[in-house]
Amino acid sequence: MSIKKILVCDDSKADRTNLETIVSGAGCVVISASCGKDAVEKAVSEQPDLIFLDVIMPDMDGFETCRALQKDSLTKSIPIIFVTSKGQKADRVWAQLQGGKDLVSKPYSSEDIISQINKTT
Repeated sequence: MSIKKILVCDDSKADRTNLETIVSGAGCVVISASCGKDAVEKAVSEQPDLIFLDVIMPDMDGFETCRALQKDSLTKSIPIIFVTSKGQKADRVWAQLQGGKDLVSKPYSSEDIISQINKTT
């Protein structure tokens, strides 16, 4: 499967814009969300090939968002990569237990993000 459409969800406009720039620069179509609820709605309607998801967000955090996506038959097969400042081993384990494929720690490089896109194809 070739990654063509990626959903980026981060409540920080600066972080979201940075991810959007990297993803679009890799030749992918970018869909953006600024909160977990918006990410779930867009994942259902847009059916992205991959989701980059922040963990620390108000209202619905990334782990809760991931669990909601995993429960929905329309979105449960979409790979989720957490992009977060929470990079301890316990955070990585918890991310996988929630259904995430991997976790990229902030600050990250464009190579870290592109590597995740390539790994998921």
